[in-house]
Amino acid sequence: MAAFLRGYWFVTVAVLSLASGLTLLANHRTDAANWAFGVSALVGFILSIQWLIEAIRQGALGSDVLAAISIAATAITGEWIASSVIALMLASGRALETWAEGRAHAQLGALLARAPREVHLFGADGAPRTVALSEVELGSRILVRSGEVVPLDGTLLTKGTFDESALTGEPLPVYRAEGEEVASGVVNTDGGVELITTQTSTTSTYAALVRLVEQAQAESAGSVRLANRWAAWFVPFAVLLSLCTWLISGSYAYAIAVIVAATPCPLILAVPVAIIAGMSKAASRGAIIKGGAALELLARARVILMDKTGTLTQGGPEVSRVVCDNNIEIEWVLGLVGSLEQHSPHVVAKALVGHAMIHNIKLSPATDMTEEHGHGLSGMVDGHLVKVGQPVGALPDWADISEALLVAVEVDGTLVAMIGLDDPVREESQRTIEQLRSLGVTKTILVSGDRQSTVEAVAASVGVDAYYADCKPEQKLELLHAEKAAMNAAGATGTVIAIGDGINDAPALAAADVGVAMGARGATAASEAADVVIIEDSIGHLAIAVDIAQGARNRALQASGVGMALAIGAMLVSAFGILNATE
Repeated sequence: MAAFLRGYWFVTVAVLSLASGLTLLANHRTDAANWAFGVSALVGFILSIQWLIEAIRQGALGSDVLAAISIAATAITGEWIASSVIALMLASGRALETWAEGRAHAQLGALLARAPREVHLFGADGAPRTVALSEVELGSRILVRSGEVVPLDGTLLTKGTFDESALTGEPLPVYRAEGEEVASGVVNTDGGVELITTQTSTTSTYAALVRLVEQAQAESAGSVRLANRWAAWFVPFAVLLSLCTWLISGSYAYAIAVIVAATPCPLILAVPVAIIAGMSKAASRGAIIKGGAALELLARARVILMDKTGTLTQGGPEVSRVVCDNNIEIEWVLGLVGSLEQHSPHVVAKALVGHAMIHNIKLSPATDMTEEHGHGLSGMVDGHLVKVGQPVGALPDWADISEALLVAVEVDGTLVAMIGLDDPVREESQRTIEQLRSLGVTKTILVSGDRQSTVEAVAASVGVDAYYADCKPEQKLELLHAEKAAMNAAGATGTVIAIGDGINDAPALAAADVGVAMGARGATAASEAADVVIIEDSIGHLAIAVDIAQGARNRALQASGVGMALAIGAMLVSAFGILNATE
């Protein structure tokens, strides 16, 4: 609570001033009370002018202009209590939204934080030393340790296996041989690898991606808030009615009464309350919405671009099929494989061990283990020499298997089984797309960096309207802009949403009307570039968030409609002198 008061001093001042004024007034100290009310009014007036200037700079006319006029008018006529109350409502409404948004929009912070800042550079003595990224020249020899992000593009001097999912969308580990190129931003999942840099810190793939996000954010158009759309016609109407009242009646008191009655309480307080309630409800259901503007835009979703890996699919390898040679039991094979692979940190090893555990298979200790990076692992399990790794040569007739990743299992030198791994489609993906259609979404598009055959299969499985494969970050951005342009050309209302979880999705998330990140397992860069973060690992929460956003927006519209109707009635009554601000 103390932090809230420190952060929103204007609310604190407004509340304390109003409370002090009422207390003094109750003790018949009218002059001192008016001074207290005046402090609150002054705070509200300064804030309304500040926000009005910001709105003008953004090309938007907000309800702040009417609040400023109302505060000034009531202060001029000596109606200090009314002036103080208006100031408090204005400050409170803005404070609610600011509190809800928090510090969530440091959009490039995590992307830059994730970027490697240091490099293990080999010196003249052949030993690696840690230096700043900017000190590495083109053609330098560097070391990337296991689990580290590759800091610069380069040519491999040693073979290795890399997790490229955050950059390309490929969910399965990718083996790279000596002499192959590797891009910055991917993760080394093998042992230490060495490479010769082919790009500098300013020209690397990762640096280009950062620039792409910056550009996308700069080009992303600001939204017109619900309250400002109401204010666009209500403010001129109120000012014109007040002016006409003064000209016809000749009484400034009647004119001021019109302005006071027009104080947009539904816009400066009721609408923020409805929006904040929606944001809170969404958070309790697994979706963090980073502000009222994002909620309002999410409620009007019409086109959604979706990433595949980690969004529509689980985002990692899982065993989908095991085939064995004749008379070989699957449980026996899984026991040997799990016992061996439990000693490896590799992502595929974890999937193999997990599959054995699901089948309640007891694992044994393994000895004499030898790992050949990029090829496999071998060791002794229960008296057998077991080797698990990539298949070599043609597969036997019984190995009728075609999964995306194949693992061969040899026992005592004989191939006994083949294990297929895939990135499975989430169970709720198809249902979520159907729910989104029922909520008004007219087009769903799958956009992935994965290969054509895989993307096509997933698209058919979940029922999207269109799909694109082999897409780089800049191509995803182009598709997003194309959908926006198509909607504008057709004169359609609504917004274009992008959802993803990888670094390669960050530019599109930043440029979309609303970017949605799968934050439970996704790259922090995607979460920071997004306006909405799904904190539970299920795309089903996207449909829930859209539904909640629509409900909150409808309640805000209702509050605005009823409030404006009452305000207009009070304004008309004030115009005839029935309500008087000075008496």
